[in-house]
Amino acid sequence: MTEHARERAAPRDGAFARSLFWAIGLISTLCGIAAATMIFASVLITCQMIWMRFVMNASTIWQTEMVVYLMISATMIGLPYVQRLRGHVNVDLLPMLLPPPARRTLAAVTLCLTIAVAGVVAFYGFELFHLAFERNWKSDTVWGVSLWIPYLAIPLGFGLFVVQLAADLFAVVTGREDAGAPGVPGAHGSRGEKD
Repeated sequence: MTEHARERAAPRDGAFARSLFWAIGLISTLCGIAAATMIFASVLITCQMIWMRFVMNASTIWQTEMVVYLMISATMIGLPYVQRLRGHVNVDLLPMLLPPPARRTLAAVTLCLTIAVAGVVAFYGFELFHLAFERNWKSDTVWGVSLWIPYLAIPLGFGLFVVQLAADLFAVVTGREDAGAPGVPGAHGSRGEKD
């Protein structure tokens, strides 16, 4: 490749990476909105259930199960958004003591291990979802919901979590800062420190 061709390709590569990070960030943000909506719906359903049981003296059939499925789904679907904000619990004593190159290496190794574990969970979560879908499993309750619906949150949430982790890994390896959420401490390095 000639020098002129390299110079023309570099801005396009940068624009593509920014667009990709933007798209992954948008998907992660939408996951956060979906998770928040599920939590809000759970609160409303819980209030309705309390009203039905204690004020109307009526039985509840689907409310408890729905709240459980919504809260678990919110946890799974919210994974990419929390990763984008760097909201997962971490201990940063060791990274703070390391020099910047070693800190980047530690971050890359940690992200690779996390991708491996989340990938395994996504794979087996998909198997569980597919099995429940193929065999038309239903819950053993009066409501009898098809279990593939709540089980779908496992591969979907962890799959999108892996995508966000991969974007973070690419950002760490290439030294980019645009993989994280803009203005969020810790989006690059440890606790927002510049390397």
